[in-house]
Amino acid sequence: MDPASEPTASVAFGRFRVLPHRRELLADGRPIKLGGRAFDVLMALIEARGAVVGKDALMARVWPDRLVEENSLQAQISALRAAFAAERELIRTVPGRGYQFTGEIQILPANPDERDRAAAAEPKSALPPTNLPEPISELIGRDDELREILSLAAAHRLVTLTGPGGIGKTRLSLEARRLLPNIVDGVWAVELAPLSDPELVPVAVATALGLELPSGTASPLSVASALRSKQLMLVLDSCEHVVDAAARMAESLLRANPAARVIATSREPLRAEGEWVYPVPPLAVPPEGSPDSEDPLRYGAVRLFVERARAAAPHFSPDARVAAAIVEICRRLDGIPLAIELAVARAAALGIEGLAARLDDRFRLLTGGHRTAMPRHQTLRATLDWSYELLTEPERVVLRRLAIFAGGFTLQAASAVAAGDEIAASEVVACVANLVAKSLVTAASGGAMVRYRLLETTRAYSLEKLVQAGEFDAAARRHARRYMDLFDGAEAEAETRPTDEWLADYGPTIDNLRAALDWAFSPGGDAAIAVALTAAAVPLWTHLSLVEECRYRVEQALASLGQQEDRDKHREMQLAAALGAALLYTRGGTPETRAAFERALEIADSLDDTDYRLRALWGLWVDRMNDGAVGDAMRLAERFSLLASRSADPIALPVGERTMGFALHFRGDQANARRHIERMFSSYVPEVHDRPIIRFQFDPWLTARMRFAVILWLQGYPDQATRTVESCINDALSINHAVTLCNAFAQGACPIALLTGDLEAAERSVAMLLDHAERSGLSFWQADARCFKGVLLIRRSDARGLDILRNALDEFASATSHTRYDAFLGELAEAFGRLGDVPRGLAALDRALDRTERTEGRWYVAELQRIRGELLLLGGAPGAATAAEGHFRQALDWARRQGALSWELRAATSLARLLSDRGRSADATALLQPVYDRFTEGFDTADLKAAKALLDALAEPADLRTRVS
Repeated sequence: MDPASEPTASVAFGRFRVLPHRRELLADGRPIKLGGRAFDVLMALIEARGAVVGKDALMARVWPDRLVEENSLQAQISALRAAFAAERELIRTVPGRGYQFTGEIQILPANPDERDRAAAAEPKSALPPTNLPEPISELIGRDDELREILSLAAAHRLVTLTGPGGIGKTRLSLEARRLLPNIVDGVWAVELAPLSDPELVPVAVATALGLELPSGTASPLSVASALRSKQLMLVLDSCEHVVDAAARMAESLLRANPAARVIATSREPLRAEGEWVYPVPPLAVPPEGSPDSEDPLRYGAVRLFVERARAAAPHFSPDARVAAAIVEICRRLDGIPLAIELAVARAAALGIEGLAARLDDRFRLLTGGHRTAMPRHQTLRATLDWSYELLTEPERVVLRRLAIFAGGFTLQAASAVAAGDEIAASEVVACVANLVAKSLVTAASGGAMVRYRLLETTRAYSLEKLVQAGEFDAAARRHARRYMDLFDGAEAEAETRPTDEWLADYGPTIDNLRAALDWAFSPGGDAAIAVALTAAAVPLWTHLSLVEECRYRVEQALASLGQQEDRDKHREMQLAAALGAALLYTRGGTPETRAAFERALEIADSLDDTDYRLRALWGLWVDRMNDGAVGDAMRLAERFSLLASRSADPIALPVGERTMGFALHFRGDQANARRHIERMFSSYVPEVHDRPIIRFQFDPWLTARMRFAVILWLQGYPDQATRTVESCINDALSINHAVTLCNAFAQGACPIALLTGDLEAAERSVAMLLDHAERSGLSFWQADARCFKGVLLIRRSDARGLDILRNALDEFASATSHTRYDAFLGELAEAFGRLGDVPRGLAALDRALDRTERTEGRWYVAELQRIRGELLLLGGAPGAATAAEGHFRQALDWARRQGALSWELRAATSLARLLSDRGRSADATALLQPVYDRFTEGFDTADLKAAKALLDALAEPADLRTRVS
């Protein structure tokens, strides 16, 4: 039977009963207050008899002919679950589908006479008494918190909600009304904020409950005694300024009355016997770096902003840009509900984006609180003033000095910065603990280390106080010195500690590093601290792949050193090497890049510093390789290897083997290149594997393995090449270092996928390279990634590919080119040929071949000669076939001399096809078959499949044979 079809029927499940005709929900015979929308949702779920009801169906039922947000439905579901309290699982969420009622339903029909008797028998009592005000607006984004608070209040007799001003403690405490059905003598709120005398706390309690006590006798004991027989709950709101008196009142009541319960709100715990503390968190905000596709309305802070904005302008509907500004506002306001409400009040006048742009002036801006609100909630400044005035003087001093920290900090850092003549380090520790208790400093445990921070709004307020006290420069100097000392130690540790451990300790300091450098480089700062801190911080920027930031700071530091004769040469050498490395991946092989490494080498020679000689030589080698100057790079590799052989550093010699191997590979000597890289692998030293990221900017072993895969492919081992790349990809992702990852993908993953014809793998690798290069601002690899993307699209016959490749190659031409430039020119030439523009294709090949002669980078010459032959055939000019055959034979010669079996197969396939077309099938087979037979693997790759198809066609009778394309 449909319960809705019998208006007087009742529905029972467990201890609950629904009376549809009276639109009432009873629990143990007592009415539970439930809104009309929530009741409609409940009836829809009951009528489904255990079936899942979709969200759209529920919204259509409850809000017919209206468009509403899904969060409106979620609010009604939350209200129902709160009404069911411990049995909240009666309503189950089915992800992606809707909601399901899980209770065992019993329908109790009634005839007209029975209906009258049932109505007479139904309880007529109202809810227990309360002075809690009815909510005017919906509680948004607090479902989880409310569930936890109600659960705590049901299980424990004293629960204190703590948190900074405006976090929503009072609003949550008033939801104690949901407990009314279970508390015979009601729930009573006592507002303590107006009290200036702690002795008035028991008077306020007595007044709120209407107790008649003899004049002058109101005390915690007398009030507790008067309430001894009552089963009630007391809500003590805003206890922080009378916290001792509030604690005495709560303890007295709970001792005198076992049936009494207390919920308190305070910016610090009452520290009363039996107290359970619930720190109220901010509303959830989207984390930094959350995907653009994520719905920001999933987060309570954004939902609150949007709902309040709609209350002022019902048709408010933010587009993606405005939504992003709202997210930023909520994030900068720390998800504090009061601050968000105040911000919405200003948005009408300033616009969302205008408001976001002015948040640095938040204390003058956010002043539009509700007219009926307590004075401390009228403005954001008043909220902070209330907390600040309740502090002791030492606590005020420490709070404003802690504001100099731009990010998290440790107790040791707090002591170093906040201590002074008037306050000892030990007292700072005690003050920090008190400030945490008073919700002005937050503490987060990360493993063995506890880190502290100020919410952004609290920090902005405290910085104002620091400036007003005339203490800013002194605190900033202590702060900068603290981080200079810290990073001096970090620089040395980076050479010995595992990277993960090192980053766990020093990665979280990045915001404080930036703040320290901002002050040190400022006109009132200290250039000596700035230079020392910059040099010491290079390892952190390197590990975090913050290359552009590193470049900017290093340039600042070098400018501060100036040209004085007495400048610190060691610091200049460190900074010059760091600048060269940063320029490599942001600007490419510019004259400035080369000059920075040459200056580092010059100073290293004068100081006889082997470590920085190696770093500078490595940088110059990379610069020459990136510019495609393989001959120059070969000579630098020889110099590096000679110096490495005399170095005690266990890393130097393996890196030297890599520089030699790479130079030989790009020169075209694949056999010797492989020997050098294999020697590098055989000398691998696991315990020091992490060090080269600091000295050589990326993991040289991973990059060597990726390029080793290309050598394997060239030598005729496509499957081994693919397996090597696949294992390297996993390692590159686990290292989580953008420079290493980009270098590895550009050196191996993208080329191998394209060389083997695996376009799906190429698409994945190109997307990953482009994503990491763009996110880390690594312009060198952004251009690389766009070249690979253009090639991929060309292979897929997508017309966009040619333009993308041309534009990306123009970037190289205007800044720097590199060892893969010739390969990209070859791809460009083939693309022109497919479009019938043979002259432009040949021109691109001329550029590439001229460059290989000039730079000695001949690893791709065989393929360039083959492509020239194919273009000549496409052009169809007189004598083209003869000329093409000549280029194919040159390609074969180059491939054989270099030991590049895969180039040899491509050249042999092209030449065999030409011979077949000219009626020389036997010669074609005799040429191609021996080359094909030398392969032992890779038969599913594109080149081998093409060669096999041609051989099969050559084996057919002449009248059946067709040209294999």
